Amino acid sequence: MAGRLEGKVAIVTGAGSSGPGWGNGKATAAVFAREGARVFAVDLKREAAEETRSVIKGEGGTCAVHAGDMSKAADVQAMVESCLGKFGRIDVLHNNVGIVAVGGPVEQSEADWDRVIDVNLKSMFLTCKHVLPVMAKQFEADGRGGAIINIGSIAGIRWLGVPYISYHASKGAVSQFTKAVAMEYAARGVRCNTILPGLMNTPMIVEPLANAYGKGGVATMIEKRNAQCPTGKMGDAWDVAYAALFLASDEAKYITGVDLPVDGGITLKCV
Repeated sequence: MAGRLEGKVAIVTGAGSSGPGWGNGKATAAVFAREGARVFAVDLKREAAEETRSVIKGEGGTCAVHAGDMSKAADVQAMVESCLGKFGRIDVLHNNVGIVAVGGPVEQSEADWDRVIDVNLKSMFLTCKHVLPVMAKQFEADGRGGAIINIGSIAGIRWLGVPYISYHASKGAVSQFTKAVAMEYAARGVRCNTILPGLMNTPMIVEPLANAYGKGGVATMIEKRNAQCPTGKMGDAWDVAYAALFLASDEAKYITGVDLPVDGGITLKCV
C-alpha cells in the first residue's frame, strides 16, 4: 500500500547514520518519504542528515535538513520553528537519537552517565515539550493531531549480557515517559508509542560494543549477538523503520501507549 503517510510532515531526529550503511533513523526517514511524507531530517552532524536527504531526493521524495543537539533546549526550539517555517505543520515526531556507553554502575563514569541520560531521555522530553503544543493545536483546528514514536530498547526491560547501566536506565525510562505522554494527550489527538528494538545490526553498535564481547573485535561481537537471537541473526534498520511506519500511519490510529518489541523473539527466551 503506497502513500501511507501522504500529506504528512515527519520530523526524524538522528536521521543520519553514525557510520557506513543504514542506521535506524536514516532508514526510517527514507521509508517515511517513500510513503509520501515530507521529511524534516535532523542530526547532530549536518553532513549525515545531508546524506539522508540525497537518498530521499534521489528517489523523488521531499526532505529538508536541520543540524542540532536534541539534548539542548535552544536547539530543539530552533528545530521546531524551522520545520514549521518550512512545512507549516508537524504530523509525526520520530525520536531516534540515542547513544551507548559501556560500563556497570561501578565502572561507568559520572560524565558518561549524564551524557547518555541527556541524549537518550532528556532529548525526548525536549522534543515532546516543543512539539506537543503544535500537534494539540492542529487537532483543535482540523482534527489532525499527530503521532510520536520513541525509540526505546529491549535493554529497558531485559538484561542482554553486556553492562551498560545508563543505557538500560534511559531506555527503561523512555517506555514510561511514552505511556505518560500517551495518556495525557489521548484526548488531544496525539498518539505516543515506543519501539523496542532487539539486537540490531546497525552502524551504531560498531564503535561502543566492538570490544564488549571479548577478544575478536567487531566480527566476534556480531557472531555472538547473532547467536543470542532465536532467528540466528540480528535484525536491521529496516525492521525498525517499517514498525515506525505502521505506528506513524493512520492504520495505527487506535494504538497509543504501547511498547512494540522488534526483536526476533529474543524477549521470549528464558535466558
